[in-house]
Amino acid sequence: MSQSETYIIHMDLSAMPKPFSSHHSWYLSTLASVSDSSNLDSFSNRNSLVYAYSNAIHGFSASLSPSEIQVIKNSPGYLSSTKDMTVKIDTTHTSEFLGLNSNSGAWPKSDYGRDVIMGLVDTGIWPESRSYNDNGMTDVPSRWKGECENGTQFNSSLCNKKLIGARYFNKGLIASNPNITIALNSARDTAGHGTHTSSIAAGNRVESASYFGYAPGAATGMAPKAHVAMYKALWDEGAMLSDILAAIDQAIEDGVDVMSLSLGIDGLPLYDDPISIAAFAAMEKGIFVSTSSGNDGPDDESLHNGTPWVLTVAAGTVDREFLAKLTLGNGVSVTGLSLYPGNASSSDSSIIFLSTCLEEKELEKNAYKIVVCYDANGSISDQVYNVRNSNVSGGVFITNTIDLEFSLQSLFPAMFLKFQDGDKVLEYIKNSPSPKAKLEFQVTHLGAKPAPKVAGYSSRGPSQSCPFILKPDLMAPGALILASWPQKLPVTEINSRELYSNFNVISGTSMSCPHAAGVAALLKGAHPKWSPAAIRSAMMTTADALDNTQEPIRDIGNNNDAANPLAMGSGHINPNKALDPGLIYDIALEDYINLLCGLDFTPRQIKAITRSYSYSCSNPSLDLNYPSFIGYFNYNSSKSDPKRIQEFSRTVTNVGDGMSTYTAKLTPMNEYKVSVTPDKLVFKEKYEKQSYKLRIEGPLLVDNFLVHGSLSWVETSGKYVVKSPIVATTIRMDHL
Repeated sequence: MSQSETYIIHMDLSAMPKPFSSHHSWYLSTLASVSDSSNLDSFSNRNSLVYAYSNAIHGFSASLSPSEIQVIKNSPGYLSSTKDMTVKIDTTHTSEFLGLNSNSGAWPKSDYGRDVIMGLVDTGIWPESRSYNDNGMTDVPSRWKGECENGTQFNSSLCNKKLIGARYFNKGLIASNPNITIALNSARDTAGHGTHTSSIAAGNRVESASYFGYAPGAATGMAPKAHVAMYKALWDEGAMLSDILAAIDQAIEDGVDVMSLSLGIDGLPLYDDPISIAAFAAMEKGIFVSTSSGNDGPDDESLHNGTPWVLTVAAGTVDREFLAKLTLGNGVSVTGLSLYPGNASSSDSSIIFLSTCLEEKELEKNAYKIVVCYDANGSISDQVYNVRNSNVSGGVFITNTIDLEFSLQSLFPAMFLKFQDGDKVLEYIKNSPSPKAKLEFQVTHLGAKPAPKVAGYSSRGPSQSCPFILKPDLMAPGALILASWPQKLPVTEINSRELYSNFNVISGTSMSCPHAAGVAALLKGAHPKWSPAAIRSAMMTTADALDNTQEPIRDIGNNNDAANPLAMGSGHINPNKALDPGLIYDIALEDYINLLCGLDFTPRQIKAITRSYSYSCSNPSLDLNYPSFIGYFNYNSSKSDPKRIQEFSRTVTNVGDGMSTYTAKLTPMNEYKVSVTPDKLVFKEKYEKQSYKLRIEGPLLVDNFLVHGSLSWVETSGKYVVKSPIVATTIRMDHL
């Protein structure tokens, strides 16, 4: 018999025949019918049903042969199918860096996210971590329907008022690898990722946290009084879409308020991407979904989760540097970047300059000395590799490489100096008959400037699945973030000896996504009636476009030049400003459906997303009421070219003071002419709505493939500035 594979099948519930008591029995019957009648129990033998889904999609996943999937495709009620596939997994001081404090703003106004339920689909959780102690937590909300499942090394009694749910999903993984052995079959985290992300989003306050002396202080999540529910669907053995879908399906059923998904899948259209479809169902239920943009930057069009109904989060740096100090024999000392977890040598060592450190014989000759390496041509990773595999006592790397994030966590004593500090070291070595030096580690510097910057690996827009919505939406801290870690999982090693810590420093959009989810929980706590679109709008229109030197945020992936919105979205998240945004851009369910119609999806494709036929495509539109703008233009065009002038309609709702007047302020956009009508919005009362049009006129010949600016609605007293990025580009015109 030919090989079976797992498929996710979307079904039209309205086609379910009356005799069936539930969709579950209908799915089982549909499966049984694909087997020939003489062998009816072959299905039960093969356990072909993997999951029956109730909320995230209407449908099921099943293990099917090529001939069986063909029969299913001709069954009554069949809409579409997606082959199951693997998925990519994509902090002491960050709350302070984001301005969260106990005296004013989002923390006191939301009571630290009290009573909000944060659900995460991830690698599980380490319940003993101090981030999940329930000191100061309120009782589990009565609306909560979730539970803590018993499993290997995980007892339901490990849950408390903080960690209120822990479930695990691996039927899809087992169906696709029938001979697999799951090492730890429970919600317990064996990878660390889930413990880290959940403590960023909603970890309780933990005093005296650090990573081997780096980043010392009290660690706290963004919403420290929110409840946490973990849905483990990512395993050391693999991560399958069908399991993630089952996890989201259950989270919707259990009653989470906010969902954090630090994972994604590349290259699927919206109607084929189960994560986007499940997120649509969550959005309909009022659940806010935060997702990571991915770690495939800095190329354009590299992001995933470019879905109009989720928040798509890019990653940035924070104003904290991890340093080492090099003290030279003449008493002069310099500091450079380092995250080496070991202790310093207490005595001086000989120090020698070895140019590029690419000659292995030279390194062998200078064992047990500190070697200084000079990176003139971007060969830093080769230098680090060579020094690591030698017997020197330490490496000092002089480099102007701006993206050192992944070199810092070295397995040997290493530090990275800028050229100007490196010159002092080289000068000393040159002029000293027997140069000596001492390395000291575990120095943390706060207030580093400029910060934030967009991380080089943070994935970029435009969104391939829906290019007409500008993505990512915003950026949040993702670089070198300290958060909880399983005590029994090594964080690093030195001299082949594994090191353990209750906290770990790691990087990625996987870390920025739960920061944004935690901020969404604060906004949900302060404004329980706001829709997911309203919360996202508040976060986007109040995001900071300037860094802590009041200059435009820079992009490490683009040579430290000013970042554009395809890298950073609206800018860097600002929780306290988001609490009171003045105006919001709200989006109703029918607006999203009009967008799907505008994308020319077939009724069947739309049905796969909306799970309902009760919609109309009488008003298709690619112009969603989104707090940002992106227009695509031809390189050269005639005066009659319809694409040369693009108009966007927007409606804003006044959530600020009752009577207020806002005036439009546009930044110039090179060869593009941008205008707004009307350029003044007058509100007489709270919750009143006003509409405006933004018009972009392109030139006959485009000079720059991407130009960006912004529209700000400035309230007369200056209390509110409601800002939206504008992008005009030729990037995708070839396949739009």
